[in-house]
Amino acid sequence: MSEQAAADQRFMRLALALGRRNLGRTWPNPSVGAVVVKDGVIVGQGVTAPGGRPHGEPVALAMAGDLTRGATLYVGLEPCSHHGRTPPCTDAITAAGITRVVSAIEDPDPRVAGRGHALLREAGIAVETGLLRDDAVRDHRGHISRITRGRPSLHLKLARTQDGFAAHAGNDRLRITGPLADGAVHLWRAHADAILVGIGTVRADDPALTVRLPGLAERSPLRVVLDSDLRLNSAYRLVRGAREVPTLAISTRNAPAHAKRMLASFGVEVVCVDAGPDGRVDLHAAMSALAERGITRLCSEGGPSLADALGAADLVDVLTVFTGPTAIGAGGGLPAIGPHLDNALATGHLREAESLMLGPDHAVTYERSN
Repeated sequence: MSEQAAADQRFMRLALALGRRNLGRTWPNPSVGAVVVKDGVIVGQGVTAPGGRPHGEPVALAMAGDLTRGATLYVGLEPCSHHGRTPPCTDAITAAGITRVVSAIEDPDPRVAGRGHALLREAGIAVETGLLRDDAVRDHRGHISRITRGRPSLHLKLARTQDGFAAHAGNDRLRITGPLADGAVHLWRAHADAILVGIGTVRADDPALTVRLPGLAERSPLRVVLDSDLRLNSAYRLVRGAREVPTLAISTRNAPAHAKRMLASFGVEVVCVDAGPDGRVDLHAAMSALAERGITRLCSEGGPSLADALGAADLVDVLTVFTGPTAIGAGGGLPAIGPHLDNALATGHLREAESLMLGPDHAVTYERSN
C-alpha cells in the first residue's frame, strides 16, 4: 500500500468514527463525519449535528477556515446536492476551494444518488469513491434501509442460558447476562433512533428502556411498543415516563378509543396500522409507519415470540445473541431462538460477523447476507 493510500484510509477511518458519534441523534438524516486535510495535517473535522443539521461537511469546513483552499475532504457518505433547510453541501465544498473529495459511498437518496459526486466533478474537484465502502454501508445501514426498503434497519438482541432458554417454563423472569453485556446493550440503545418491544415484555418486566450509562442518559431513544389490543396503561413505567422520554404505541385500527385517549393524556402517541391475518399488528405496516416518522435505526429487545415473528417477516438485519454462563437444567424453559430465526441462521441468511466475550457472557453478532 502506498503512503497516500495508507493516509487516505487513516483519514477515512476518522471520518467514519466521527459519524458514529451521533448515530441515533440525527434522524431522519444520516450521521455523517467529515475531515479536512491540508498537506497531510487535519485542519477541520465535523459530524452531523443532533437534529440532522448542520451536516458534517460544513462543520468541518468552518473549522478549517481559509485552510480549505487546495485541501482534501474525506466524508463517510456522498455530500448532499439538494436544497433543504440549508444549502447543498456540494455548494459549500466548491466555494471553500476543496480540490479533492474522498467519499466512502454514494447516497441512495434519490435527491442525491450520484448527483453530489457529479456536481463536484463538474466543478473541477477530483472525486474518489468506495474507500472503506463495507464499513460505511454498515454505519449507514439504517439510512440505506429506510430509503431502499421503506423501513428502518432492525438490530435484534436476544439473551439465552447455556442450554438455550430465555426464561423458566412458567415464563418467570430470568437474569442471564452480567454488567458488561448489559452495558453493551445500553450503548446500542444510545446509538439507536428507537427501541422496540412487544406488550408481553412490558407486562412481564415493566422495563424503562432508557440509557443508563454515565453521561448518556439524554441519549435514550424513542420507545416503541407493539400493542395490538392497546393494553398499555399507567401501571407501567413506559407510560408514566412518556413526557420525559418519547413513547409510541403501535396498535391496530380496532384499538379502543378510550385507551387512545388515556395514553394521550400521559403523552404516549398512538399509531394505528393494519392488522395481519392473526389480528395482531402487521409488522411490515409497523415498520413502514416508523420509517414515515424518520426512524432509520431500530433496536429490538422484545421476547422470543416477537423475535421469531420478526424473523418470520424477514425484518431482521442484525442479530446479537448473548449466551450467559448458567443453565436452567432439568425441566427446561422457554427457548430463546424460535424456528424462523433458527432457520435463518442454519441457511446462512444471517451470517456470523463478530464473536466476543463480555466477561462471562459470549456475544455473537450475525448480519443479513443480502
